[in-house]
Amino acid sequence: MRTQVAIIGGGPSGLLLAQLLHKRGIDSVVLERKTKDYVLSRIRAGVLEQGLVRLMEEAGCADRLHAEGHAHHGALIAYGDEMFRIDFSALTGTPVIVYGQTEVTRDLYAAREVAGGVIEFNVEDVTIHEADSDAPHVTYNVAGEARRIDCDFIAGCDGFHGVSRQAIPLSARREYEKVYPFGWLGILSETPPVNAELIYANSPRGFALCSMRNENLSRYYIQCSLSDRSEDWTDDAFWRELKRRIPSDQADRLVTGPSIEKSIAPLRSFVTEPMRWGRLFLCGDAAHIVPPTGAKGLNTAASDVRYLYTGLRQFYENGSTDGIDSYCAKALARVWKVERFSWWFSSLMHRYPDQSEFDLRIQVAELEFLRSNCAAQRAMAENYVGLPY
Repeated sequence: MRTQVAIIGGGPSGLLLAQLLHKRGIDSVVLERKTKDYVLSRIRAGVLEQGLVRLMEEAGCADRLHAEGHAHHGALIAYGDEMFRIDFSALTGTPVIVYGQTEVTRDLYAAREVAGGVIEFNVEDVTIHEADSDAPHVTYNVAGEARRIDCDFIAGCDGFHGVSRQAIPLSARREYEKVYPFGWLGILSETPPVNAELIYANSPRGFALCSMRNENLSRYYIQCSLSDRSEDWTDDAFWRELKRRIPSDQADRLVTGPSIEKSIAPLRSFVTEPMRWGRLFLCGDAAHIVPPTGAKGLNTAASDVRYLYTGLRQFYENGSTDGIDSYCAKALARVWKVERFSWWFSSLMHRYPDQSEFDLRIQVAELEFLRSNCAAQRAMAENYVGLPY
């Protein structure tokens, strides 16, 4: 098989890149290790920056997002029983949109199918060959049958555990990582959200987040030990703990119910450099991970897609290599700023096992400074709604 761009990974970043390329008449093939149903069963964050919304519009996939997404013009920060609001729209003129990542992926799959684009599911033993040459290709197996794709470029959108990053030689690759000493226990419940906007809570018992998917589907998280298992937590135990960590007036309003999904996610900050090796380009989690505080994972993948799509479009439309040659520098410059914000916000809101009394007082002072200082709020709002591409 021959294509212009081989895309490894059928999640939202790979699908978005494929659809944007299709709109410009650039051919691609998407390889996905799992089934479509499996990809759509993954529950992920659903806070979208306007940059991602604009990319969905450019891809022709934003109709349902606009019809069903919810504009959030601010978020609430709580510590103990104190709570204050960061007004995104007043500070930046821009809201964020709450729309589930699963729904983004569903919309992109629908567009790919309408376009007749090729997606290979259940692929195994994916191997990248000669990425640092002018003739890269990818081999893989489907149901025991060996297959090969020859291409001009390879986009590695296959996540932290994928093969793309590993295809860059260790001698040319450097990785930076911070592993956090706690996880997030999250549940999804068919209940109305406790508040119309997200609540990020710092409590003596640990972090909590009150989020939502829509008016009758809520997503809640609590900081937990890395040794915990989701099955160790009954629904009742989760709700009791959540109520202890959010302001009492919010706890009194909380509507509880059976969980329809429950899982624990570890937290990690991770960056690999470079994000390009010859004609192989890394996008999203294949190149970087952020803790979920602030919901930057999908949004940062989208900025990678924007830089790469622009470079590929310039190459095919006017023969310029400027965009693909500058991809790595542009993407990493933004990635590190996002990593800084996610690290800062996580440090502000969580309880760490080695925190001293001094550390705790500094944390409260930082929260109170954020509460009282417009410049600090503007800096947070600018990062939360999304730095420019």
